[in-house]
Amino acid sequence: MRIAERLEIHHTPKHGSGLNVAEIELSVLSRQCLDRRIETADELRREVTAWGGAAERPGRTRCCWRFTTADARIKLRHLYPTLQ
Repeated sequence: MRIAERLEIHHTPKHGSGLNVAEIELSVLSRQCLDRRIETADELRREVTAWGGAAERPGRTRCCWRFTTADARIKLRHLYPTLQ
């Protein structure tokens, strides 16, 4: 019972965590747009707005989550107990 009281369960989307998607988007933004010195806050806003508009166009790269539970059981088998 004490272990159950310490558990904190967070439900995440079926096809990947929203935080993972945000982290990936910020990484792409920093590599494609923020890889140089930007002098003013207004210039930064313009750059990020322009980048965001380009990111919303059709054909943009999407997150494709392919690591399934079955894959996890194979790759992380040392973490899963075996039942006999």
